[in-house]
Amino acid sequence: MKTNKYLYYFVSLVLYTLLPLWGLGGLLSSCSETPSNVKNVDELPAIYPDYIGVTIPVGIAPMDFDMEGDVEYLDVVVNGQKGGEVHSNGKIMDIDVDEWHQLVEQNKGSELTFTVCAKVDGQWTQYKPFKMYVSNYSLDEWGLTYRRVAPGYEVFSEMGLYQRDLSNFEEYEIISNTRTPGMCVNCHTSNRTNPSNFLFHARGENPVTVVQKDGKHQLLSTKTPETIGLCVYPYWHPDGRYVAFSTNTTRQAFHIVKDERIEVVDLESDLQILDTETNELILAPQLKKADAWETYPAFSPDGKTLYFCSAQPQAFPQDYKKVKYSLCSVSFDAKTGKFGEQIDTLIKAPQPPKGASIRVDENEITNRNQAPARPLGGSGGSLSFPKPSYDGKYIMYTKFDYGCFPIWHKEADLYLLDLKTGESRPLTEVNCDDTDSYHNWNTNSHWFVFASRRDDGLYTRLYLSSIDDKGKATKPFLLPQKNPKHYYERMMHSYNVPDFTSEKVEFDARSAANEMNAGKSVQVKAK
Repeated sequence: MKTNKYLYYFVSLVLYTLLPLWGLGGLLSSCSETPSNVKNVDELPAIYPDYIGVTIPVGIAPMDFDMEGDVEYLDVVVNGQKGGEVHSNGKIMDIDVDEWHQLVEQNKGSELTFTVCAKVDGQWTQYKPFKMYVSNYSLDEWGLTYRRVAPGYEVFSEMGLYQRDLSNFEEYEIISNTRTPGMCVNCHTSNRTNPSNFLFHARGENPVTVVQKDGKHQLLSTKTPETIGLCVYPYWHPDGRYVAFSTNTTRQAFHIVKDERIEVVDLESDLQILDTETNELILAPQLKKADAWETYPAFSPDGKTLYFCSAQPQAFPQDYKKVKYSLCSVSFDAKTGKFGEQIDTLIKAPQPPKGASIRVDENEITNRNQAPARPLGGSGGSLSFPKPSYDGKYIMYTKFDYGCFPIWHKEADLYLLDLKTGESRPLTEVNCDDTDSYHNWNTNSHWFVFASRRDDGLYTRLYLSSIDDKGKATKPFLLPQKNPKHYYERMMHSYNVPDFTSEKVEFDARSAANEMNAGKSVQVKAK
């Protein structure tokens, strides 16, 4: 009797365990179909996102996509030129992460061919195959950091700083204002993608700049009697001791004309540098002049030059369209903590006719005292967000018609200044008919990320592109997501201020938020 009893329990356990799996297997098999009676067409598939012809790095997350329209099933076969194959069959293209990584690694420096079959209204159609190229340039970064912010202008709506593992689809919160109600968290940055030096601003009742070095953070109050406002727009010096900031009096204004929504303007601005070892602000008279607005500082890779944007003050609101920012530079000595006396202008506003490519003599770059600055090509007249590549070859910047804040300027485009030849040109292979801005480089200077409104004209989303040794950029691709159409259609946030990160940012958000909510901070002093 005992044997029969134990046998009964054993059989029951087996059936209890396996029957759900059999049912699941039947469910999975019912969710896939093999293409049959296929009709071939000589046209490319209408996929979202548009990944046709893009160049990707080894290690990137699977480039999953959907077909536009009411597709019942999607069958995708990906073949590598150097070998390997992956297959996806279902409502969308959804490839296993490990299989995808193996295929891409096997075909580094080569290409992948995608063959797409779609079933619509019971009919299978096979489309013209398309290519995706695997770059020889490594990405060399763990992921991206960025701010995600919900729509809103007058109040600090839902927002946060996040990081994304680029090898898969995992996203992690660094800090969000759900921990600090009523505050705005923004302008985060790390030192050349290394988060051992990391900072961000928090604005609200108790505004602070949170600076983290080697795992320890402190909250700084950066408004002093000698400065016009809080520190904004940070950029680390490569030695990790100094951080350059601008300090701005900023206002918002709303347009009443079609296709123009909001204008962010500065009524005054200066530059300053924070010494993170002494919590002192280094000020310089040549960067605090009343006849110039300075903003958007960025150190050269060797730390000896500070690039920034400068404009002649204009009356607001009547002359706000006359505000034109030029690209300037000043030397900086990290040993003494002092600026040079000479302000040099690399690219001068206003600009000549659209489409011009300006070639500047090399001596003009290296010795501004002996050569006048040349104007910037293009119909626009203002420049912002100068970002030097870490290899010292280029400065990428945003060009638009007027003002200092291009985020809502549809004409805003990315430009590239070659620091060796002096040639400045639009990145036509990257730009679109809507806003392109908020760009940053990876450490080997062969990849960059930027924010664009090209998808729907409303929300900024992140795109990546590669740049070769001759300065030629590849077709950008939208940051991959699992089930991308579903994700982006339901995503009610904009991405901005993206940057690469060499490793995951480790930050004690709970402790920092408690300190922010309690109003704790250390007051910096002007030097």
